[in-house]
Amino acid sequence: MTNSVQLLAGERADLLQALRQQRGFLRKTVDGLTDAQAALRSTVSELCLGGLIKHVAFTEATWLRFAVDGAEAMRAEPADWSAGFRMGDDDTLAALLDRYARVAATTEELIATLDLDAAHPLPLAPWFEPGASWSVRRVLLHVIAETSQHAGHADILREAIDGAKTMG
Repeated sequence: MTNSVQLLAGERADLLQALRQQRGFLRKTVDGLTDAQAALRSTVSELCLGGLIKHVAFTEATWLRFAVDGAEAMRAEPADWSAGFRMGDDDTLAALLDRYARVAATTEELIATLDLDAAHPLPLAPWFEPGASWSVRRVLLHVIAETSQHAGHADILREAIDGAKTMG
């Protein structure tokens, strides 16, 4: 982590703290799990804990590419949405967490340096208002919300595995 991230204040510090907190909840949820447990579908959902880590890392990296270079940059890494929510045969929880940590470090550098008011048009998709743009600030808020939502999913999945809870 560079000095620019360590010296953040005001809005940037608040955004980074909110994101770090939600990442921490998600990471705590998988503490002590084996790869088999992380890959387990512990509810009727298709979701597994390792898949959530994989998805959140991919999503954060994708949205930060958007924040830097716009919608076209989001396609830099091919997306297989169904595979992105589960652990593949070659995935390990440790490797997924390492990738998530690398994505987080990149995001934190960008939070320290990007113009929060810079904006790009959103990609064409039925869930986005046609012609809408998002600022870097809005992207960060979306990443925080996405991480928070999936940290909640992860808590339910973990509790179904062994009764452990992230909080409480």
